[in-house]
Order: sequence, then C-alpha cells, then structure tokens
Amino acid sequence: MSVTLINNDLLIGELQLGRSPAVIAVDFSNGFADKKSPLGGDFEPQLEANLKLIEAATASNVPVFFSTVVYDNEQQASVFRQRLPALNILQRGSHWVDIHDKFSNYINRDNIIEKNYPSAFFATTLASRLAALNIDSLIITGLTTSGCVRATCVDGLQHNFLCAVVTEACGDRNQSAHAMSLHDMHAKYAQVLPLSQIIEYFKSL
Repeated sequence: MSVTLINNDLLIGELQLGRSPAVIAVDFSNGFADKKSPLGGDFEPQLEANLKLIEAATASNVPVFFSTVVYDNEQQASVFRQRLPALNILQRGSHWVDIHDKFSNYINRDNIIEKNYPSAFFATTLASRLAALNIDSLIITGLTTSGCVRATCVDGLQHNFLCAVVTEACGDRNQSAHAMSLHDMHAKYAQVLPLSQIIEYFKSL
C-alpha cells in the first residue's frame, strides 16, 4: 500500500477504487440547485460536470442514485429545520424537492433516496440498496460540499465503502467551506479526484 505525507505529519494510504462502484449524486434537487431558492446558488458548472459524469456512469452500467430532502410533517428533523428555517420549503409535492430537470433522463422511482438529514445514509434505504447490488465503491458528488456531501462521505466510509469525491461535481455557497471540506475529506475519509479521472475509471470497468 502506498502512502502520502499530508500536513507534514500524517500518512494517508491510497484507496484503490473497486470494480463495482455506484454514483451518489447528493441533493441536486431544485431546492439546492436553483439559484432562486433560499438554499440555492449558481451551480451551473457543477450541474454540467454531473451530467458528464452520469452519462459516463450510465454508459458503463454504473448505478446512479440521487438524494433529495423531503419533509412530510413538522416533526421530521425539527431541530435541523429550526437551525436552518429555509429547509422548510422542502415539502413533499413541491417543485423544490424534485431533482433538477437536467437529470430527467436518468431518474426513476428506484434510484431516488429521500432523506430528512444531511447524510444520504442516515435513516434511509441507501445502504441496503447498495448491499443488494454488491457495491464496493462510491463516487460522491453534490450540494453542498460542506454539508450533505461531507456527511454522506463520512457515512460512506463508516459503511466501509471506498469513497471518491469529484472535485468539479461538488458545489457550495461558501467557497472557503468548499475548499476546506474537500481538503478534510481527502485527508481522512475519501480520495478527492478530478472528473476526468473518474470518467477514465468508468471506462476501465
């Protein structure tokens, strides 16, 4: 196993992605991807990067899952919503919980993960779905880097998946938090890799 020195004192091992990956596209719902939303931002470059990635994944028969935050009642994630009241727009049946139209060709009822909290794993069926497909590696993208992407990455590791986070395919309203989160995930939980490398990885499968 090769290792790399990071922060002058911590060795990290190289994670070799496996032969059975899945893409987890975190929260590309209109609530986060639409700049008109109080939760949103100008994420057009990230949307385009994800479209390229998902097209490549589909061509290589790599499963793709989309997560979206959906609330049915006031009790769900009440503390989280008290802290971030803008989350209250994410009501079932609203435009804001729908996955962005850019990915309409890749969405079906079996690949949408509904969640109440930041991680796509917490209190969802994601882990069991991945296990049923014998997935060994996760390619994680999404919005926002410092929030739901990071939480999903940490939980992916805690489910013992090899995780890669795609640099160009993640976005955040706070650029400092974005950069720090990518650094932190690469240092501890995953490999942070460029889109071009992930597309070549898909082609190699």
